[in-house]
Amino acid sequence: MPLLSFLKAVSRPVIDYALPPRCPGCGIIVDAEDAFCLRCWSGMQFLSDPCCARCGLPFDYDMGEDSACGSCLADPPPFDTARAVLAYGDVARRVALRLKYGRRIGLARLIARQMARHVGISDPPPLVVPVPLHRWRLWWRGFNQSALIADHLGKLLGLDVDKHGLQRIRATKPLRAMDPKRRAKAVRGAFALAGNHRFKGRAVILIDDVHTSGATAAACARVLKRGGASSVHLLCWARALPGRDEAAD
Repeated sequence: MPLLSFLKAVSRPVIDYALPPRCPGCGIIVDAEDAFCLRCWSGMQFLSDPCCARCGLPFDYDMGEDSACGSCLADPPPFDTARAVLAYGDVARRVALRLKYGRRIGLARLIARQMARHVGISDPPPLVVPVPLHRWRLWWRGFNQSALIADHLGKLLGLDVDKHGLQRIRATKPLRAMDPKRRAKAVRGAFALAGNHRFKGRAVILIDDVHTSGATAAACARVLKRGGASSVHLLCWARALPGRDEAAD
């Protein structure tokens, strides 16, 4: 056995005893790394078909492969599809906040693993692009949670990640307390393309942590398509559902 593998094998029990794996949702000790406890797992609403072909809003029953919700039919979003791992609820919220504000950056790997099942690989392969932070917020926080998720997703699926082609050129106020119209206005003109971007003719997977009104994703998608992206597919950890408390966009 190579020395490094031997050291890992003998040190693992010591590490597990001193720093046991904990549930990403509530923090109690669990059996394995990245495993949720039964209570948190049962409180998570995973999203899948049937859903709106455009925005991913879950349907109560199958309405057909290309069926869209009323909102998307009335005002189609600029992104081609949007999908999320979970409905935004207590557990999804705690994981997102622990990553973003609790500096639990290891949660980005867990989120990327869950996202990976929603990715279809095309030819040429899609380009993974995180929703960018303004430079001042990036300096204050120290990292972009969407970029961390994008890096892990790229490694898992063997996809290129572009963290610099899409830029946030204007700082915006937190969108949490705004209605949809004010959110859309707040992010208008906030994003731009870098001079050396490589989006022309490429399908783009746009990564964000939480999807609420869609204002941020829509603003990014418009800019990406102006840069020549053939399609934009939003992929998130969680999305707000109608009738539930919304998260920060």
